Amino acid sequence: MEILVEQGSVTEVETPLVAVGIFEDVKQPGGATAAVDSALGGLISQLISDGEIKGSLNEVTIIHTGGKLPAGRVAVVGLGKEEKFNLDAIRRASGSLFQKVRDLGLGSFRSVVHSAGAAGLSPADCAQAMAEGATLAAYGYRQFKTITPARGEVERMTLVEMDAAKVPQIEEGIRKGQAFAAAAVTARDIAAAPPNLATPEYVAERARELASRYGLECRVMGPDEMQEMGMGAIMAVGQGSVHPPRMVALWYKGDPRSQKLAGLVGKGITFDSGGISIKPSQNMERMKYDKSGAAAVLGAMQGIAELKLKANVLGVMALAENLPGGNAYRPGDIIRAMNGKTIEVISTDAEGRLVLADALAYAVQQGADPVVDLATLTGAVVTALGTGGAGVMGNDDALIRQLQDAGDRAGERLWPLPIWEEYLWEQVKSEFADIKNSGGRQAGAPVGALLLSLFVDKAKWAHLDIAGVAWVDGDQVVMPKSYLPKGPTGFGARLLMEFVQKQAQG
Repeated sequence: MEILVEQGSVTEVETPLVAVGIFEDVKQPGGATAAVDSALGGLISQLISDGEIKGSLNEVTIIHTGGKLPAGRVAVVGLGKEEKFNLDAIRRASGSLFQKVRDLGLGSFRSVVHSAGAAGLSPADCAQAMAEGATLAAYGYRQFKTITPARGEVERMTLVEMDAAKVPQIEEGIRKGQAFAAAAVTARDIAAAPPNLATPEYVAERARELASRYGLECRVMGPDEMQEMGMGAIMAVGQGSVHPPRMVALWYKGDPRSQKLAGLVGKGITFDSGGISIKPSQNMERMKYDKSGAAAVLGAMQGIAELKLKANVLGVMALAENLPGGNAYRPGDIIRAMNGKTIEVISTDAEGRLVLADALAYAVQQGADPVVDLATLTGAVVTALGTGGAGVMGNDDALIRQLQDAGDRAGERLWPLPIWEEYLWEQVKSEFADIKNSGGRQAGAPVGALLLSLFVDKAKWAHLDIAGVAWVDGDQVVMPKSYLPKGPTGFGARLLMEFVQKQAQG
Protein backbone atom coordinates (compact mmCIF):
# COMPACT_ATOMS: atom_id res chain seq x y z
CA MET A 1 0.00 0.00 0.00
CA GLU A 2 1.27 3.44 -0.93
CA ILE A 3 1.29 6.00 1.90
CA LEU A 4 1.49 9.71 1.06
CA VAL A 5 1.14 13.08 2.74
CA GLU A 6 -0.45 16.21 1.36
CA GLN A 7 -0.89 19.72 2.68
CA GLY A 8 -4.49 20.87 2.89
CA SER A 9 -7.76 20.80 4.81
CA VAL A 10 -9.75 17.64 5.46
CA THR A 11 -12.91 19.59 4.69
CA GLU A 12 -11.68 20.27 1.15
CA VAL A 13 -10.14 16.99 -0.03
CA GLU A 14 -11.95 14.90 -2.64
CA THR A 15 -11.77 11.28 -1.59
CA PRO A 16 -14.02 8.24 -1.07
CA LEU A 17 -13.41 8.57 2.68
CA VAL A 18 -11.73 10.98 5.04
CA ALA A 19 -10.97 10.03 8.64
CA VAL A 20 -10.82 12.16 11.77
CA GLY A 21 -10.26 11.13 15.38
CA ILE A 22 -11.90 11.67 18.74
CA PHE A 23 -10.95 10.73 22.29
CA GLU A 24 -13.25 8.78 24.57
CA ASP A 25 -15.73 10.79 26.68
CA VAL A 26 -15.14 14.00 24.70
CA LYS A 27 -18.41 15.90 24.50
CA GLN A 28 -17.41 18.46 21.92
CA PRO A 29 -14.94 17.67 19.09
CA GLY A 30 -11.99 19.94 18.44
CA GLY A 31 -9.43 20.60 15.74
CA ALA A 32 -9.98 18.98 12.35
CA THR A 33 -12.85 16.92 13.75
CA ALA A 34 -14.63 20.12 14.74
CA ALA A 35 -14.18 21.52 11.24
CA VAL A 36 -15.70 18.39 9.70
CA ASP A 37 -18.49 18.44 12.29
CA SER A 38 -19.32 22.01 11.35
CA ALA A 39 -19.42 21.15 7.64
CA LEU A 40 -21.81 18.30 8.46
CA GLY A 41 -24.11 20.61 10.39
CA GLY A 42 -23.11 19.28 13.82
CA LEU A 43 -23.85 15.62 13.00
CA ILE A 44 -20.76 14.29 14.79
CA SER A 45 -21.68 16.25 17.93
CA GLN A 46 -25.20 14.89 17.72
CA LEU A 47 -23.96 11.30 17.44
CA ILE A 48 -21.70 11.87 20.44
CA SER A 49 -24.63 13.27 22.40
CA ASP A 50 -26.79 10.30 21.39
CA GLY A 51 -24.10 7.89 22.57
CA GLU A 52 -23.57 6.41 19.12
CA ILE A 53 -20.01 7.73 18.99
CA LYS A 54 -18.13 6.98 22.19
CA GLY A 55 -14.54 7.50 21.07
CA SER A 56 -13.44 4.13 22.48
CA LEU A 57 -10.27 2.70 21.00
CA ASN A 58 -10.79 0.82 17.70
CA GLU A 59 -14.32 2.22 17.26
CA VAL A 60 -14.94 3.45 13.70
CA THR A 61 -18.20 5.21 12.80
CA ILE A 62 -19.00 5.85 9.13
CA ILE A 63 -21.02 8.92 8.17
CA HIS A 64 -22.16 9.56 4.59
CA THR A 65 -21.68 13.23 3.80
CA GLY A 66 -24.54 13.64 1.32
CA GLY A 67 -22.54 16.18 -0.67
CA LYS A 68 -21.82 18.47 2.30
CA LEU A 69 -18.11 17.68 1.87
CA PRO A 70 -16.03 16.72 -1.19
CA ALA A 71 -15.36 13.43 0.63
CA GLY A 72 -17.99 10.76 0.12
CA ARG A 73 -17.75 9.46 3.68
CA VAL A 74 -16.34 10.52 7.02
CA ALA A 75 -14.86 7.94 9.38
CA VAL A 76 -14.80 9.02 13.02
CA VAL A 77 -12.06 6.94 14.62
CA GLY A 78 -12.03 6.33 18.38
CA LEU A 79 -8.66 7.02 20.01
CA GLY A 80 -9.50 5.79 23.50
CA LYS A 81 -8.91 7.70 26.71
CA GLU A 82 -6.63 10.70 26.26
CA GLU A 83 -4.70 9.98 29.46
CA LYS A 84 -3.80 6.52 28.09
CA PHE A 85 -3.02 7.69 24.58
CA ASN A 86 0.30 6.45 23.20
CA LEU A 87 1.94 5.22 20.01
CA ASP A 88 0.29 1.82 20.18
CA ALA A 89 -3.14 3.42 20.50
CA ILE A 90 -2.39 5.15 17.20
CA ARG A 91 -1.32 1.86 15.60
CA ARG A 92 -4.49 0.17 16.77
CA ALA A 93 -6.72 3.05 15.64
CA SER A 94 -4.98 3.11 12.26
CA GLY A 95 -5.34 -0.64 11.90
CA SER A 96 -9.05 -0.48 12.72
CA LEU A 97 -9.54 2.32 10.21
CA PHE A 98 -7.74 0.31 7.52
CA GLN A 99 -9.90 -2.74 8.19
CA LYS A 100 -13.08 -0.65 7.86
CA VAL A 101 -11.88 0.92 4.60
CA ARG A 102 -11.03 -2.53 3.22
CA ASP A 103 -14.41 -3.92 4.30
CA LEU A 104 -16.09 -1.05 2.45
CA GLY A 105 -14.21 -2.03 -0.70
CA LEU A 106 -12.53 1.35 -1.12
CA GLY A 107 -9.24 1.60 -2.99
CA SER A 108 -7.99 4.73 -1.24
CA PHE A 109 -8.71 7.04 1.67
CA ARG A 110 -7.41 10.09 3.48
CA SER A 111 -6.94 10.79 7.16
CA VAL A 112 -5.71 13.39 9.58
CA VAL A 113 -2.67 12.45 11.64
CA HIS A 114 -3.90 10.94 14.94
CA SER A 115 -3.24 12.85 17.19
CA ALA A 116 -0.09 14.91 16.94
CA GLY A 117 0.53 16.96 20.07
CA ALA A 118 -1.28 14.60 22.46
CA ALA A 119 0.86 12.75 25.02
CA GLY A 120 3.87 14.75 23.89
CA LEU A 121 4.07 12.88 20.59
CA SER A 122 5.53 14.56 17.53
CA PRO A 123 3.90 14.58 14.08
CA ALA A 124 6.68 12.23 12.90
CA ASP A 125 5.99 9.75 15.72
CA CYS A 126 2.27 9.75 15.02
CA ALA A 127 2.72 9.37 11.26
CA GLN A 128 5.13 6.49 11.83
CA ALA A 129 2.64 4.70 14.07
CA MET A 130 -0.18 5.24 11.57
CA ALA A 131 1.92 3.83 8.73
CA GLU A 132 2.83 0.80 10.87
CA GLY A 133 -0.74 0.14 11.99
CA ALA A 134 -2.28 0.31 8.54
CA THR A 135 0.45 -1.72 6.83
CA LEU A 136 0.48 -4.43 9.48
CA ALA A 137 -3.33 -4.66 9.46
CA ALA A 138 -3.17 -5.26 5.70
CA TYR A 139 -0.93 -8.31 6.08
CA GLY A 140 -1.82 -11.77 4.85
CA TYR A 141 0.35 -14.70 3.81
CA ARG A 142 -1.01 -15.33 0.32
CA GLN A 143 1.77 -17.24 -1.45
CA PHE A 144 -0.32 -20.39 -1.74
CA LYS A 145 -3.75 -18.78 -2.23
CA THR A 146 -5.25 -19.57 -5.63
CA ILE A 147 -8.70 -18.15 -4.94
CA THR A 148 -8.78 -14.37 -5.22
CA PRO A 149 -10.80 -12.64 -2.47
CA ALA A 150 -13.91 -10.82 -3.63
CA ARG A 151 -12.88 -7.54 -2.05
CA GLY A 152 -10.15 -5.46 -3.67
CA GLU A 153 -6.99 -4.17 -2.05
CA VAL A 154 -6.59 -0.74 -0.49
CA GLU A 155 -3.96 0.85 -2.68
CA ARG A 156 -3.35 4.21 -1.04
CA MET A 157 -3.55 6.03 2.29
CA THR A 158 -2.93 9.77 2.31
CA LEU A 159 -2.30 11.76 5.48
CA VAL A 160 -3.64 15.30 5.29
CA GLU A 161 -1.94 18.11 7.23
CA MET A 162 -3.01 21.76 7.25
CA ASP A 163 0.33 23.11 8.50
CA ALA A 164 2.85 23.00 5.64
CA ALA A 165 5.73 23.19 8.14
CA LYS A 166 4.77 19.77 9.55
CA VAL A 167 4.64 18.01 6.18
CA PRO A 168 8.39 17.11 6.09
CA GLN A 169 8.13 15.66 9.61
CA ILE A 170 5.16 13.54 8.57
CA GLU A 171 7.01 12.38 5.45
CA GLU A 172 9.92 11.23 7.62
CA GLY A 173 7.51 9.46 9.96
CA ILE A 174 5.90 7.64 7.04
CA ARG A 175 9.32 6.58 5.75
CA LYS A 176 10.29 5.12 9.10
CA GLY A 177 6.88 3.55 9.66
CA GLN A 178 7.02 1.76 6.34
CA ALA A 179 10.52 0.46 7.14
CA PHE A 180 9.43 -0.79 10.57
CA ALA A 181 6.32 -2.43 9.13
CA ALA A 182 8.24 -4.00 6.26
CA ALA A 183 10.63 -5.55 8.78
CA ALA A 184 7.71 -7.13 10.63
CA VAL A 185 6.18 -8.31 7.34
CA THR A 186 9.46 -10.03 6.42
CA ALA A 187 9.46 -11.72 9.82
CA ARG A 188 5.82 -12.75 9.37
CA ASP A 189 6.50 -14.19 5.91
CA ILE A 190 9.37 -16.33 7.18
CA ALA A 191 7.39 -17.51 10.20
CA ALA A 192 4.30 -18.31 8.12
CA ALA A 193 6.12 -20.25 5.40
CA PRO A 194 5.18 -23.94 5.57
CA PRO A 195 7.82 -26.43 6.66
CA ASN A 196 7.89 -28.24 3.31
CA LEU A 197 9.09 -24.94 1.81
CA ALA A 198 10.92 -23.21 4.66
CA THR A 199 13.75 -25.64 5.33
CA PRO A 200 16.95 -24.37 7.00
CA GLU A 201 18.55 -23.88 3.56
CA TYR A 202 15.49 -21.97 2.31
CA VAL A 203 15.64 -19.50 5.19
CA ALA A 204 19.41 -19.18 4.71
CA GLU A 205 18.82 -18.36 1.04
CA ARG A 206 16.34 -15.64 2.02
CA ALA A 207 19.08 -14.21 4.25
CA ARG A 208 21.53 -14.26 1.32
CA GLU A 209 19.02 -12.40 -0.85
CA LEU A 210 18.40 -9.81 1.84
CA ALA A 211 22.14 -9.34 2.34
CA SER A 212 22.63 -8.78 -1.38
CA ARG A 213 19.76 -6.29 -1.53
CA TYR A 214 20.89 -4.21 1.44
CA GLY A 215 24.67 -4.54 1.25
CA LEU A 216 25.11 -6.76 4.30
CA GLU A 217 27.91 -9.23 4.80
CA CYS A 218 26.51 -12.75 4.96
CA ARG A 219 28.00 -16.03 6.11
CA VAL A 220 26.05 -19.27 5.86
CA MET A 221 27.61 -22.18 7.73
CA GLY A 222 26.65 -25.70 6.71
CA PRO A 223 27.24 -29.00 8.51
CA ASP A 224 30.91 -29.39 7.62
CA GLU A 225 31.84 -25.89 8.74
CA MET A 226 29.72 -26.11 11.88
CA GLN A 227 31.34 -29.43 12.75
CA GLU A 228 34.80 -27.89 12.37
CA MET A 229 33.77 -25.03 14.67
CA GLY A 230 32.57 -27.42 17.34
CA MET A 231 28.86 -26.57 17.05
CA GLY A 232 27.76 -29.95 18.34
CA ALA A 233 24.50 -28.72 19.87
CA ILE A 234 22.80 -27.46 16.70
CA MET A 235 24.23 -30.40 14.77
CA ALA A 236 22.58 -32.82 17.19
CA VAL A 237 19.18 -31.16 16.90
CA GLY A 238 19.26 -31.22 13.11
CA GLN A 239 20.67 -34.69 12.54
CA GLY A 240 17.29 -36.43 12.39
CA SER A 241 16.18 -34.45 9.32
CA VAL A 242 17.13 -34.86 5.67
CA HIS A 243 17.38 -31.05 5.62
CA PRO A 244 20.71 -30.23 7.29
CA PRO A 245 20.99 -27.35 9.76
CA ARG A 246 22.44 -23.94 8.96
CA MET A 247 23.97 -21.19 11.06
CA VAL A 248 23.55 -17.80 9.39
CA ALA A 249 25.40 -14.62 10.31
CA LEU A 250 24.59 -11.17 8.90
CA TRP A 251 26.79 -8.13 9.56
CA TYR A 252 25.54 -4.58 9.24
CA LYS A 253 28.33 -2.02 9.53
CA GLY A 254 26.66 1.36 9.93
CA ASP A 255 29.28 2.95 12.19
CA PRO A 256 32.76 2.04 10.93
CA ARG A 257 34.41 4.38 13.43
CA SER A 258 33.08 2.38 16.36
CA GLN A 259 34.23 -0.99 17.66
CA LYS A 260 30.86 -1.63 19.33
CA LEU A 261 28.88 -4.55 17.95
CA ALA A 262 25.37 -5.47 19.06
CA GLY A 263 24.33 -9.08 18.60
CA LEU A 264 20.80 -10.23 17.72
CA VAL A 265 20.32 -13.99 17.91
CA GLY A 266 17.22 -15.94 16.87
CA LYS A 267 16.02 -19.49 17.32
CA GLY A 268 15.02 -20.89 13.94
CA ILE A 269 13.52 -24.35 14.28
CA THR A 270 11.86 -24.58 10.87
CA PHE A 271 9.61 -27.34 12.18
CA ASP A 272 9.54 -28.79 15.68
CA SER A 273 8.01 -32.23 16.05
CA GLY A 274 9.70 -32.61 19.43
CA GLY A 275 12.02 -35.23 17.95
CA ILE A 276 12.12 -38.56 19.80
CA SER A 277 10.31 -36.79 22.67
CA ILE A 278 7.52 -36.23 20.19
CA LYS A 279 4.80 -33.66 20.75
CA PRO A 280 1.06 -34.43 20.77
CA SER A 281 -0.40 -34.33 17.27
CA GLN A 282 -3.03 -31.69 18.13
CA ASN A 283 -1.91 -28.27 16.90
CA MET A 284 1.48 -29.58 15.80
CA GLU A 285 1.03 -27.66 12.54
CA ARG A 286 1.72 -24.51 14.55
CA MET A 287 5.29 -25.67 15.08
CA LYS A 288 6.28 -24.00 11.82
CA TYR A 289 6.20 -20.88 14.02
CA ASP A 290 9.14 -22.21 16.04
CA LYS A 291 11.36 -20.21 13.69
CA SER A 292 9.79 -16.91 14.79
CA GLY A 293 12.87 -15.76 16.73
CA ALA A 294 15.12 -16.14 13.70
CA ALA A 295 12.44 -14.53 11.52
CA ALA A 296 12.39 -11.49 13.81
CA VAL A 297 16.17 -11.16 13.59
CA LEU A 298 16.06 -11.31 9.80
CA GLY A 299 13.32 -8.68 9.68
CA ALA A 300 15.16 -6.44 12.11
CA MET A 301 18.38 -6.65 10.09
CA GLN A 302 16.42 -5.60 7.00
CA GLY A 303 14.90 -2.59 8.78
CA ILE A 304 18.19 -1.52 10.38
CA ALA A 305 19.88 -1.56 6.99
CA GLU A 306 16.99 0.17 5.24
CA LEU A 307 17.06 3.05 7.74
CA LYS A 308 20.87 3.16 7.64
CA LEU A 309 21.11 3.33 11.42
CA LYS A 310 24.47 4.43 12.82
CA ALA A 311 25.32 1.18 14.55
CA ASN A 312 27.15 -2.08 13.99
CA VAL A 313 24.94 -5.14 14.29
CA LEU A 314 25.47 -8.87 13.96
CA GLY A 315 22.37 -10.96 13.32
CA VAL A 316 22.66 -14.71 13.92
CA MET A 317 20.02 -17.29 13.01
CA ALA A 318 20.28 -20.88 14.24
CA LEU A 319 18.29 -22.94 11.73
CA ALA A 320 17.41 -26.62 12.14
CA GLU A 321 14.51 -29.03 11.70
CA ASN A 322 13.76 -31.18 14.77
CA LEU A 323 12.45 -34.55 13.60
CA PRO A 324 12.53 -38.16 14.81
CA GLY A 325 14.31 -40.73 12.68
CA GLY A 326 16.98 -43.37 12.60
CA ASN A 327 19.69 -40.74 12.88
CA ALA A 328 17.92 -38.44 15.37
CA TYR A 329 19.50 -37.48 18.65
CA ARG A 330 18.11 -39.21 21.71
CA PRO A 331 17.33 -38.62 25.38
CA GLY A 332 20.46 -39.68 27.20
CA ASP A 333 22.85 -38.38 24.55
CA ILE A 334 25.62 -36.06 25.70
CA ILE A 335 26.59 -33.32 23.27
CA ARG A 336 29.27 -30.66 23.29
CA ALA A 337 28.49 -27.03 22.39
CA MET A 338 30.79 -24.61 20.62
CA ASN A 339 32.22 -23.19 23.85
CA GLY A 340 33.11 -26.66 25.13
CA LYS A 341 30.26 -27.07 27.63
CA THR A 342 28.69 -30.55 27.68
CA ILE A 343 24.94 -31.09 27.81
CA GLU A 344 23.02 -34.22 28.72
CA VAL A 345 19.86 -34.51 26.66
CA ILE A 346 16.83 -35.18 28.85
CA SER A 347 14.22 -34.15 26.28
CA THR A 348 14.74 -33.75 22.56
CA ASP A 349 11.83 -31.28 22.72
CA ALA A 350 14.04 -28.87 24.68
CA GLU A 351 15.96 -28.21 21.49
CA GLY A 352 15.74 -24.41 21.35
CA ARG A 353 18.30 -23.88 24.10
CA LEU A 354 20.65 -26.24 22.24
CA VAL A 355 20.65 -24.39 18.93
CA LEU A 356 20.87 -21.08 20.80
CA ALA A 357 23.84 -22.35 22.82
CA ASP A 358 25.97 -22.49 19.68
CA ALA A 359 24.48 -19.31 18.21
CA LEU A 360 25.15 -17.31 21.37
CA ALA A 361 28.67 -18.68 21.69
CA TYR A 362 29.33 -17.72 18.06
CA ALA A 363 27.98 -14.18 18.50
CA VAL A 364 30.17 -13.65 21.57
CA GLN A 365 33.19 -15.08 19.73
CA GLN A 366 32.61 -12.46 17.02
CA GLY A 367 32.78 -9.68 19.64
CA ALA A 368 29.08 -8.93 20.08
CA ASP A 369 28.19 -7.12 23.32
CA PRO A 370 25.36 -6.65 24.19
CA VAL A 371 23.65 -9.79 22.88
CA VAL A 372 19.88 -10.21 22.70
CA ASP A 373 18.29 -13.53 21.79
CA LEU A 374 14.68 -14.26 20.85
CA ALA A 375 13.04 -17.65 20.98
CA THR A 376 9.70 -19.41 21.22
CA LEU A 377 11.39 -21.30 24.03
CA THR A 378 8.89 -22.43 26.67
CA GLY A 379 5.22 -23.04 27.26
CA ALA A 380 5.97 -21.99 30.83
CA VAL A 381 6.24 -18.34 29.84
CA VAL A 382 2.71 -18.51 28.43
CA THR A 383 1.49 -19.92 31.74
CA ALA A 384 3.28 -17.11 33.59
CA LEU A 385 2.39 -14.12 31.39
CA GLY A 386 -0.40 -15.22 29.10
CA THR A 387 -0.32 -13.69 25.65
CA GLY A 388 -0.07 -9.99 26.52
CA GLY A 389 3.71 -9.83 26.35
CA ALA A 390 6.99 -11.72 26.27
CA GLY A 391 9.25 -12.64 29.14
CA VAL A 392 12.67 -11.02 29.37
CA MET A 393 15.57 -12.37 31.42
CA GLY A 394 19.26 -11.63 31.44
CA ASN A 395 22.42 -10.67 33.28
CA ASP A 396 22.21 -6.86 33.00
CA ASP A 397 19.36 -4.82 34.48
CA ALA A 398 20.11 -1.74 32.37
CA LEU A 399 19.93 -3.78 29.16
CA ILE A 400 16.61 -5.29 30.24
CA ARG A 401 15.19 -1.80 30.92
CA GLN A 402 16.38 -0.60 27.51
CA LEU A 403 14.61 -3.51 25.84
CA GLN A 404 11.45 -2.85 27.82
CA ASP A 405 11.51 0.78 26.71
CA ALA A 406 11.98 -0.31 23.10
CA GLY A 407 9.10 -2.74 23.49
CA ASP A 408 6.85 -0.03 24.89
CA ARG A 409 7.51 2.15 21.84
CA ALA A 410 6.95 -0.76 19.47
CA GLY A 411 3.81 -1.97 21.24
CA GLU A 412 5.60 -5.26 22.00
CA ARG A 413 5.63 -5.51 25.77
CA LEU A 414 8.24 -7.29 27.85
CA TRP A 415 8.06 -8.32 31.48
CA PRO A 416 11.16 -9.35 33.49
CA LEU A 417 11.37 -12.74 35.16
CA PRO A 418 14.08 -13.62 37.70
CA ILE A 419 16.94 -16.05 37.25
CA TRP A 420 17.46 -17.24 40.84
CA GLU A 421 20.65 -19.18 40.42
CA GLU A 422 20.93 -20.38 44.01
CA TYR A 423 18.18 -22.93 43.50
CA LEU A 424 17.63 -23.13 39.75
CA TRP A 425 21.03 -24.75 39.22
CA GLU A 426 19.81 -27.68 41.28
CA GLN A 427 17.24 -28.41 38.56
CA VAL A 428 19.78 -28.66 35.73
CA LYS A 429 22.69 -30.42 37.37
CA SER A 430 23.73 -33.54 35.51
CA GLU A 431 25.51 -36.60 36.88
CA PHE A 432 27.19 -37.22 33.55
CA ALA A 433 27.69 -33.82 31.88
CA ASP A 434 28.02 -30.16 32.80
CA ILE A 435 24.25 -29.61 32.62
CA LYS A 436 20.97 -31.19 31.54
CA ASN A 437 18.96 -29.54 28.79
CA SER A 438 15.73 -29.71 30.81
CA GLY A 439 15.03 -29.08 34.47
CA GLY A 440 11.45 -30.28 34.62
CA ARG A 441 8.23 -28.31 34.84
CA GLN A 442 9.03 -25.86 37.64
CA ALA A 443 10.27 -22.36 36.67
CA GLY A 444 10.50 -23.47 33.06
CA ALA A 445 11.14 -20.05 31.51
CA PRO A 446 13.88 -18.94 33.96
CA VAL A 447 15.54 -22.38 33.77
CA GLY A 448 15.70 -22.06 29.99
CA ALA A 449 17.31 -18.64 30.35
CA LEU A 450 19.70 -19.95 33.00
CA LEU A 451 20.99 -22.59 30.60
CA LEU A 452 21.51 -19.96 27.91
CA SER A 453 23.53 -17.82 30.32
CA LEU A 454 26.32 -20.42 30.15
CA PHE A 455 27.04 -19.49 26.54
CA VAL A 456 27.42 -15.70 26.66
CA ASP A 457 30.71 -15.52 28.59
CA LYS A 458 31.02 -11.98 30.03
CA ALA A 459 28.87 -10.17 27.46
CA LYS A 460 25.79 -8.22 28.53
CA TRP A 461 22.90 -10.43 27.51
CA ALA A 462 19.13 -10.63 27.51
CA HIS A 463 16.81 -13.41 26.48
CA LEU A 464 13.29 -12.80 25.13
CA ASP A 465 10.94 -15.77 25.45
CA ILE A 466 8.30 -14.97 22.82
CA ALA A 467 6.35 -18.25 22.92
CA GLY A 468 3.12 -16.53 23.94
CA VAL A 469 3.17 -13.73 21.39
CA ALA A 470 4.62 -15.16 18.17
CA TRP A 471 1.31 -15.94 16.48
CA VAL A 472 -2.44 -15.42 16.61
CA ASP A 473 -4.21 -18.72 16.08
CA GLY A 474 -6.97 -20.50 17.99
CA ASP A 475 -6.26 -20.45 21.71
CA GLN A 476 -2.83 -18.87 21.12
CA VAL A 477 -4.23 -15.35 20.92
CA VAL A 478 -2.13 -12.31 21.69
CA MET A 479 -3.67 -9.20 23.20
CA PRO A 480 -6.31 -8.26 20.57
CA LYS A 481 -4.95 -5.60 18.28
CA SER A 482 -6.32 -4.56 14.91
CA TYR A 483 -2.89 -4.74 13.31
CA LEU A 484 -2.34 -8.37 14.34
CA PRO A 485 -4.45 -10.46 11.95
CA LYS A 486 -4.56 -14.23 12.32
CA GLY A 487 -1.17 -15.83 11.76
CA PRO A 488 2.36 -14.80 12.72
CA THR A 489 2.83 -11.47 14.48
CA GLY A 490 6.46 -10.71 13.63
CA PHE A 491 6.95 -9.93 17.33
CA GLY A 492 10.43 -8.67 18.04
CA ALA A 493 11.42 -7.24 14.66
CA ARG A 494 10.22 -3.71 15.42
CA LEU A 495 11.31 -3.98 19.06
CA LEU A 496 14.87 -4.81 17.99
CA MET A 497 14.85 -1.93 15.53
CA GLU A 498 13.76 0.46 18.28
CA PHE A 499 16.49 -0.94 20.54
CA VAL A 500 19.25 -0.54 17.94
CA GLN A 501 17.97 2.90 16.94
CA LYS A 502 18.24 4.05 20.55
CA GLN A 503 21.72 2.54 20.81
CA ALA A 504 22.72 4.42 17.65
CA GLN A 505 21.50 7.70 19.14
CA GLY A 506 23.68 7.15 22.20
